[in-house]
Amino acid sequence: MHKLFEILKSYDYTVVFVLLVATSLILMARTTQYQGSRLAVWANGVAGGWYRGINGIGGYFGLKAENDRLAAENAQLRAHLAESYINYTDSVFTVDDTVYRQRYTYTEARVIKNSWNGQNNLIMIGKGSAHGIEADMAVISPDGIVGVVVATTRNFATIMPVLHSDSRNSVKVKRTGISGSLVWDGLDYRYAQVLDVPTTHQFLEGDTIITSGLANDFPEGIPVGYVESTETLRGSGFFKIKIRLATDFNKLDHVYVIDNRFKKEQEQLTTNE
Repeated sequence: MHKLFEILKSYDYTVVFVLLVATSLILMARTTQYQGSRLAVWANGVAGGWYRGINGIGGYFGLKAENDRLAAENAQLRAHLAESYINYTDSVFTVDDTVYRQRYTYTEARVIKNSWNGQNNLIMIGKGSAHGIEADMAVISPDGIVGVVVATTRNFATIMPVLHSDSRNSVKVKRTGISGSLVWDGLDYRYAQVLDVPTTHQFLEGDTIITSGLANDFPEGIPVGYVESTETLRGSGFFKIKIRLATDFNKLDHVYVIDNRFKKEQEQLTTNE
């Protein structure tokens, strides 16, 4: 208590000044309507700024929950796109009173571990077999292609992204429909290459590369990347096309795991060939 009095004594002029100013403001607010209203506006402005700051901080920490909610909602919306269905025109398939059967379903998942600067990168997500995730399922981001599921446990799954030396996916040029193979040279996570395209075809800088739909995993039309440059492989008659990937793997947060509900039926035909 003695120390408290000593502190107050050392700042006695300041304390007296603050008290006098406060008293003056109170008297002014009570006796003059205009001044009182101005002081009320000032006080509300200070309080509003304070609450805005508090709400801003709370909103920042609430972004994760909001992103999770939006990602789950996007997965449902993707499942209702036209390319996620197969059109049956034969009346024999109208048992459920529809001419469409859903081919692809989407499960939203959060990335919990990611690598992008090695030769054989892997991604781990926070959903597994308990959530319907299985090996060989395709994975995309909100922006484009990501990779394929290679292993699962009950609550987790590992994805081999296109940034892997063993990754190879069927793609095509959106403008012309010309098909090729997507590979990665292990140099820069922002770029990949499209091979097996004959030099008889022409490409334009900025041409969009999409999934071809020829494999049993990715739906047709998923963005893959955009043509940066082309190079003729000497003596082969084929291009090596450099593309900028649509997905930024350095910022990957949410992904969508795709279940092709007709995949096993398609693979039965492939094994019989």
